[in-house]
Amino acid sequence: MAEDKSDIDVDEDFEIEGEAPEAVEPVVSKTNLTKRRLIDNMLEERRLKKQISEYDFDF
Repeated sequence: MAEDKSDIDVDEDFEIEGEAPEAVEPVVSKTNLTKRRLIDNMLEERRLKKQISEYDFDF
């Protein structure tokens, strides 16, 4: 089975059609940053909801 993996040719210099390799990296990092911000916002909202539910309202 280990011999099967050595028979696979890997093209390390592939390019996405119509784009330079430098143009791909900023898109990926921007997407990751957007996802991180969404996660942070959800966690913050969850934390605030928990604080509100634990708050002792005096009416």
